[in-house]
Amino acid sequence: MVHQSPAGPPASQTQPSAPGTSRSWFHLLLSDTGSTLRRWLANRWVARAIYAVLVAEIGALIWYAVSFRAVDFVVYMWGGHTVAHDTSLYTHSSSGHWFTYTPLAAALFRPVSMLPSAAGEVLWELASVAALAVAAWATLKLAGWCPARVGVAAITAVALVLEPVYHTLFNGQINLILLAVVLVDVWWVSEGRRGGVGVGVAAAIKLTPGIFILLFLLTRRTKAAVTSAVTFAVCGLIGYLVAPGASRLYWTRYFYDTKRVDAPYIGNQSIYGAAIRLFGGPAHVGKWYLLLTVLAAIVGLTSATVFARRGDWLRASAVTGVTGLLISPVSWTHHWVWVIPGLVALARDGRRARIAAGCAFLLFTLAPLWWTPHSLTRPTYGFHGWVSLVANCYLAAGIVFLAYMAWRAYVTLNLQRRLFALAGDAVPDAEDSARAWTGPVSQARAGRQTP
Repeated sequence: MVHQSPAGPPASQTQPSAPGTSRSWFHLLLSDTGSTLRRWLANRWVARAIYAVLVAEIGALIWYAVSFRAVDFVVYMWGGHTVAHDTSLYTHSSSGHWFTYTPLAAALFRPVSMLPSAAGEVLWELASVAALAVAAWATLKLAGWCPARVGVAAITAVALVLEPVYHTLFNGQINLILLAVVLVDVWWVSEGRRGGVGVGVAAAIKLTPGIFILLFLLTRRTKAAVTSAVTFAVCGLIGYLVAPGASRLYWTRYFYDTKRVDAPYIGNQSIYGAAIRLFGGPAHVGKWYLLLTVLAAIVGLTSATVFARRGDWLRASAVTGVTGLLISPVSWTHHWVWVIPGLVALARDGRRARIAAGCAFLLFTLAPLWWTPHSLTRPTYGFHGWVSLVANCYLAAGIVFLAYMAWRAYVTLNLQRRLFALAGDAVPDAEDSARAWTGPVSQARAGRQTP
């Protein structure tokens, strides 16, 4: 179940409030949503149904892992074997698929590649589901709730029907593991603990999580940012010691080479991928694309910084993750597992936002982009009205989410100024503001409310 954190100290000790208001809008929202979830999940039959659905989903996944070979998992295992041959990691391919991760990632895949293929894939898929559960737990913690097993199981079971999640499992991808590592690391940092190692390792495996190093810097979590950067560098050094020739090839030639990954394919739901398809190929994408990515990065990181500095690390994490997907040259649909914290952040924002979350859930479950004409070898170029909109629906949803969160960040700043103006106090700096706006959440360490 999802237990709500007990209320914090009186408003006079934590934050200014409008006349007749004892808690902030943020805390009232937590109370309303948490109470609803707690009542629903407290039902014994509901809990049993959740566990039954989750067990059935895991059973189906095990059957798939035993019966079929996931294409990306096969490439991972090939990379684990081939890293011992140094440059062959990037000069040869596995059944036409290039290894596109860092040499460190190949070294980490080495132990799994020693197992029989079926056993290795079953363990890999189960590890991914476990990582999804950890990500669900970390998401609830970042939301300010005290998650219990049934709450984590519920989010895990529901998340497994999202296309980015089941596509990750279908391909044997690493996305859920990286999502869990990053979210747990962000939660540690949000609690004032020593963090940054997880983000550094995740970025050293797959570069996109490196955007969270910028978030740490912008939110004045300097130690975490430095730890992440140093961890990233150390992991790169380890990769160089394992495969020096492959490391030179990767960092000087291949880490930015989108030609090896079929960037025009419809599954690439990034700004760059859409630009290629709409304007007729990479040769027709000019420097204006860089301006769009810089704009998206500025809007996303600024919004995330506003949220994080005021204690809302769930929104900050979701916005940063989605921003990374938008600005990355390649963001396959299975990379969009960041929709999970995004949906929870929306569901916490009131009735209209919950309706939007429901619509987004349907979008990322049905994945209508796959219903449009597409081909891996012959991409569909040009603008074709609503078909092009549907074909880029993940990207469109990400842009709308980013715009909404930018508006929420603006409202957050204005609301805080008004509350302090009513109290006749000066607006505090970011650190004092974060402490003031997260009273009930910080009290979770002192006690747990059980249903």
